[in-house]
Amino acid sequence: MERILRIYYADNAGRLHRIVDRILAGFGGLSDKDKDDFYSLANEVFADAIRRYDHSQSFDAFLYACLCNHIKTEITRRNREKRRSDRMSVSLDAPVGGEGQLTLADVIADEFVIEREVLEKNEEGYSRRMQCYLGRLSKIQREVLKLDTAGYPPCEIRELLHLSRKQYADSYAAIHSYRNVSVLL
Repeated sequence: MERILRIYYADNAGRLHRIVDRILAGFGGLSDKDKDDFYSLANEVFADAIRRYDHSQSFDAFLYACLCNHIKTEITRRNREKRRSDRMSVSLDAPVGGEGQLTLADVIADEFVIEREVLEKNEEGYSRRMQCYLGRLSKIQREVLKLDTAGYPPCEIRELLHLSRKQYADSYAAIHSYRNVSVLL
C-alpha cells in the first residue's frame, strides 16, 4: 500500500490529478475551482479505494472506476441543484397580489428598463454587463427584445418570428427573469 501511495502522491499528487483531468475532459464548463473540488473528492475516493482494494484487479483500474463513479455522481448532483434553482426563478413579470394587475417588477423600486437600455445604445456601446445579459439570451429571445424595444406589439412579434403564444411568453419571461437581469444590477 505504501508503494501505491508514493506512486499516486509523488509530484504533489500529479498522477491522481491526471486521472481526474482525464475523467473531467468529457465534461465542459468546469472552472478551476470546480477542478479543485474534484481533486479534493479524488483524495477522499483514493483513501476509500485503498481501504476497499481486494487485489482482484489492478489498483489503477479499480481506482479509475471508483473515481469515475464518484465524479459522475457529483456532477449529477450539481446539475440537479442547478435545475432546482432554475425552477425557483421567478420572472419580474410574475403577478403579485390577488388581482394579478401588479407584477413583481412594479413593486421593485428601480428606474432601470431593459428595453430603454437596449434602445438607447448600439451593440458597440453596450456595457460589459449588458453584453453579458444579452449573451444569456437565446437568439429568439434577443429578437423578441429588439422588436419589443422597437415598439412592435406582441401579436406582431409572434407573427414576424413565427412564435406560438407560449413561445413568446417563455421568451418574454426569460428576457425579464431575475436570473438573466441580475447581471445588470
